[in-house]
Amino acid sequence: MSTETARKALDKKLSILPSLEQMKRPHKGWIKAVREAVGMTSKQLAARLGVSQPRITALEKSEIDETVTLASLRRAAEALDCALVYSFVPKKSLQSTVKNRARIVAARLIGKVDHTMFLEAQNLDKLALDEEVEDLAMQIIREKQRLLWEDAK
Repeated sequence: MSTETARKALDKKLSILPSLEQMKRPHKGWIKAVREAVGMTSKQLAARLGVSQPRITALEKSEIDETVTLASLRRAAEALDCALVYSFVPKKSLQSTVKNRARIVAARLIGKVDHTMFLEAQNLDKLALDEEVEDLAMQIIREKQRLLWEDAK
């Protein structure tokens, strides 16, 4: 499977996820929010997990502090009759991320050439320069994807 085909397939799979705004972690964390929503005390959750009640307090705090492990989240989710869904949700499609990055790289490469041409009074006008950037960006995507992230910041 080509990189582009894989990228499109993953974009399609990710497109069914709700928006990031809808899925933001509750301010008290998912564990505590779900536990309280189902009317379960921290002592009851502790019993379901086979740990002490103070461990639940520490677990909920570690989720807020972003130090919780995936394994701990998975066990807590199961104890709360939930499934843990772990995913990266791109801010925009992977395809547009690659296209934007290719344009940046192409503009940088062409900018160096255009500067040299400027010194020789042969530089391109804005429209021609934009067309060159777009053409090179598409060529990078097709043939030289390794260039996309060489100097990524």
